[in-house]
Amino acid sequence: MYIVHVFVHVKPEQLETFKAATIENAQNSIKEPGIARFDVLQQAADPTRFVLIEVYRTPADPAKHKETAHYNQWREVCEPLLAEPRTRIVYGNVFPDEQGW
Repeated sequence: MYIVHVFVHVKPEQLETFKAATIENAQNSIKEPGIARFDVLQQAADPTRFVLIEVYRTPADPAKHKETAHYNQWREVCEPLLAEPRTRIVYGNVFPDEQGW
């Protein structure tokens, strides 16, 4: 598995717009064959901060995801809503094994 944590800081006045667009993107993303999971988490202490946890089946799948209409729509809508550029960290799974996803 190829796991990406995307860290997002949203302008406070744009929270609801960001959440709606991100949920729509996540709902469409989990329909992609290369995505095992797509979670959207909002920080409790600072609700303007989010983590998107994207679990891909192979390292090639993120590029395929970025070619989809729903991702490109999300990017177009959400980039102006951000307080700063998003960042990411890539992980590999240890447990559970791939059958556990």
